[in-house]
Amino acid sequence: MTHSANGAYRSQGHRRASRAKRWTIVVASIAVLGLITGGVLKYFEIGPFSHKGDPVSFGQDVPANGTGGGQAGGNDGAKPAADSKVAMPTGPKAEFKNANTLSDGTEIGVVTYTGKKSGFTGKVWVWAPKQYKEEQYKNSGFPVLIALPGGPGFPVNYWMGTDLGLESSVAKWSKDGTSKPFIIAMPVLNPKNADPLYWDGSDIPGQPKMGTWLTEDVPQLIKENFRTIKSRDGWAFMGSSTGGFAGLKAVLKHPDKFKAVIASGPDIVPDSRLWNGHPKEMAENNPEVLSKKLIAKGGPDVYLAFQYGTLEGSVKPKVDKYIATYGNKGPIHTHLQVIQGGKHDAKTYVKGMDEGSMKWISDQIVGPIPAS
Repeated sequence: MTHSANGAYRSQGHRRASRAKRWTIVVASIAVLGLITGGVLKYFEIGPFSHKGDPVSFGQDVPANGTGGGQAGGNDGAKPAADSKVAMPTGPKAEFKNANTLSDGTEIGVVTYTGKKSGFTGKVWVWAPKQYKEEQYKNSGFPVLIALPGGPGFPVNYWMGTDLGLESSVAKWSKDGTSKPFIIAMPVLNPKNADPLYWDGSDIPGQPKMGTWLTEDVPQLIKENFRTIKSRDGWAFMGSSTGGFAGLKAVLKHPDKFKAVIASGPDIVPDSRLWNGHPKEMAENNPEVLSKKLIAKGGPDVYLAFQYGTLEGSVKPKVDKYIATYGNKGPIHTHLQVIQGGKHDAKTYVKGMDEGSMKWISDQIVGPIPAS
């Protein structure tokens, strides 16, 4: 009887220990699952883990009132010498809000900005690489890449999405030496969604001044809020389709401000129907006309990286003709990236950038440059 009781006691104790062990495993599993789920939710910016809409600080010291003279580094009070190649942020400070977060913790901010010269009000998304906040670069000016979409380009510039991998790719390339660590500015391309109507990234008479918006106001926003490079050697465009045309035209029309472009699957001549009745102004925004003028003038040198996929039937002959006519003549330097199996889409063009276009223009662009 005693033996039987002791056996029952041991059996009950074993069952209690087993239940306790099982509960421990269950609790631990729930905790691990919670961590995994939380990580997944945070990665996809879902629910309470989302930072979308939160204020974004890129680590810059920006004068709030726009009186100029942002300090280098933001904490030592030093200012660059008057002959420095670096431009400190002038202000006024823009109130960027989180639009996306990358896996490395860097953020894509967005602000609605009214251009001082164009008078146009539109959204601009901005991303700064991780190096921008690093101690070794705290007094350095960074190069800027203005990225333009194809299609309507309104109300969203699709390069601001993490799905295309532009920012994460630049982050990777800048570490392996195939890209400069660009600040990427992503403005709306057109004043409204009226696809297939577009404004050719130009100041068409009687229309919103989208050319001034892209080449004057968007750079001004970046200069107000970031450490940049004073000369054109730190400024470039990239764009796809209609955005490729706009970027190509911007560099050819303003070679004193911009040095290089990656033009992916671009149009070569302006073709918006809004040009009807304005042939003179249309010619002034025609890359072929601008190329002839730049060659006749003898400079400054510009670097035009073209890209197309092998499946882009209508694009290839236009790009090939431009390169044959103007490429590597005088101040116009060209590079062609042919993307095997590539289509007329943004993911194809990021692939082409990885295969050589980004390194080619990065070899022409300077930065980061120390202020002193």
